[in-house]
Amino acid sequence: MVSIEKLRGIQGKATAWRRHLHKNSELDCRVLDKAGFVTEKLSSFGINHIERGIAETRIVALILGEGRDGPTTGPRADVDGLANA
Repeated sequence: MVSIEKLRGIQGKATAWRRHLHKNSELDCRVLDKAGFVTEKLSSFGINHIERGIAETRIVALILGEGRDGPTTGPRADVDGLANA
């Protein structure tokens, strides 16, 4: 399990990633740049089972745990933006 100290250590990076994603809006599910960004981050974390191009821009990643029995989770996120008024 990841320690709270390790999570605090990447808080600044995670904030920068969130700001980058918000600053660079892509509309109407056309999120090719964001899909690439997320894929790159997942790969840098050592996640090696990543499928891209599902329904054009979707990503599915298999994130394996520590080999313990327990529940399975399936997080989901949308990253497309809204046009400026």
